[in-house]
Amino acid sequence: ASSLRRYCSTQSALQTLKVRQKIDEKREAALLGGGQKRIDAQHRKGKLTARERINVLLDPGTFVEYDMFMEHTCTDFGMEKEKIPGDSVVTGHGLINGRRTYVFSQDFTVFGGSLSMAHAKKICKIMDQAVLVGAPVIGLNDSGGARIQEGVESLAGYADIFQRNVTSSGVVPQISMVMGPCAGGAVYSPALTDWTFMVKDTSYLFITGPDVVKTVTGEEVTQEELGGAKTHTTVSGVAHKSFENDIDALLQLRTFMGYIPQSNRDPAPIRPSDDPWDRHVPGLNTVVPLESTSAYDMMDVILGVVDEREFYEMMPLYAKNLVTGFARMAGRTVGIIGNNPKHAAGCLDINASVKGARFVRFCDAFNIPIITFEDVPGFLPGTAQEYGGIIRHGAKLLYAYAEATVPKITVITRKAYGGAYDVMSSKHLRGDTNYAWPTAEVAVMGSKGAVSIIFRGKGSVEQEQEYVDKFGNPFPAAVRGYVDDIIEPATTRKRICEDLELLTNKKVEQPWKKHANMPL
Repeated sequence: ASSLRRYCSTQSALQTLKVRQKIDEKREAALLGGGQKRIDAQHRKGKLTARERINVLLDPGTFVEYDMFMEHTCTDFGMEKEKIPGDSVVTGHGLINGRRTYVFSQDFTVFGGSLSMAHAKKICKIMDQAVLVGAPVIGLNDSGGARIQEGVESLAGYADIFQRNVTSSGVVPQISMVMGPCAGGAVYSPALTDWTFMVKDTSYLFITGPDVVKTVTGEEVTQEELGGAKTHTTVSGVAHKSFENDIDALLQLRTFMGYIPQSNRDPAPIRPSDDPWDRHVPGLNTVVPLESTSAYDMMDVILGVVDEREFYEMMPLYAKNLVTGFARMAGRTVGIIGNNPKHAAGCLDINASVKGARFVRFCDAFNIPIITFEDVPGFLPGTAQEYGGIIRHGAKLLYAYAEATVPKITVITRKAYGGAYDVMSSKHLRGDTNYAWPTAEVAVMGSKGAVSIIFRGKGSVEQEQEYVDKFGNPFPAAVRGYVDDIIEPATTRKRICEDLELLTNKKVEQPWKKHANMPL
């Protein structure tokens, strides 16, 4: 009996050692991904591997991996002989500057990063947990698309991810960093997230590739022209920012994450600031030219007002007539929107309206106060804009501002003309504090056009001057209470910081509704 016990004990010990050995082997295989040869190929393209990207993005030693041993279940086309632990995605959570973040990183060295059902389940698991604990989700996309061998199961996996993108929207921030190809149905996950970033020369986003385009339409186009970073950050507006390479992209993403809250339950982040909240900015007194038709750069105003001249601009290459981005005021994150007279005179057009509306809705969803610097001569006229639907698209920006319940502070630096005055966070759209500089002009339109209409084309220079005297100043709005005060430009920072402190506990009651029907 004792020898039998000894035998059983020895067998048990051997079995334990065998299992441990298998665990170590599988772990090594998972860490190696598709093998050294494919890793080298990834490096030759100027790209990091999935795990290297996570190591750069997260604080050292903080990554906790999930489902390292998960494998695909496909048995068709010889796939049962090709199984790699962890499959084609690395998932888990870690810290970015000490704050919890969930991340998935697609591994191009394993089946070209293609999405299997196992791959989708891994992503869905971290997305569910992110909502549960209230932490952002970052997706590092580098995938050849659906795993064709799995057929409809792969498509089901995509839909599972899309559903979670929609469910998580407005609950936790979702960021997509496209670091390789992303084609077909796969593009809709980045499109559903809050922010989409791309890496120059190595990342592509398109529904159908150049070959299909040529077959169907006869157009010859390269991958870069069709869906490269330049196309999507300057022409389509699908991507919000692009970076030089993987390292630059991941380090910039770490900076960006410092501006956004963990979830919709958290206030805008605050960090200590050495920049005095009541600092005067004398340069603002002369930033607006004396000639009302002369251009100036709204970035000069923004950089003068914000903490330490630090401004993280979003979509800097798209619709340059509207500036959007994140900054800090007295250490607190704020979203900043400004018409930029340097480009298209600061007019609102289709692209600027969509860009601004999306930004305002993100800030409102995640409790980030909105500061608006206004110098807008109106909506851009022309058949191209009218045929493109400027009415519908302009209504998006109007809707976003009217719907927003976060603190809203507006500074009219110069022109506030026509319907565009109403749209840009006016007092009538529940603006909390609205200021005008002495250079402000709140009017239906410019003097020349107004006099021409009033006097049926027979207006004189004297009548134009009379119109300017009447409306070319901030008084018409101030005497009616549409602006709260006419302030010296140098005091703008101090006034905004005081108002942000005042509005910290702002609460707005909304009538019950299932959801609104915004003009999409």
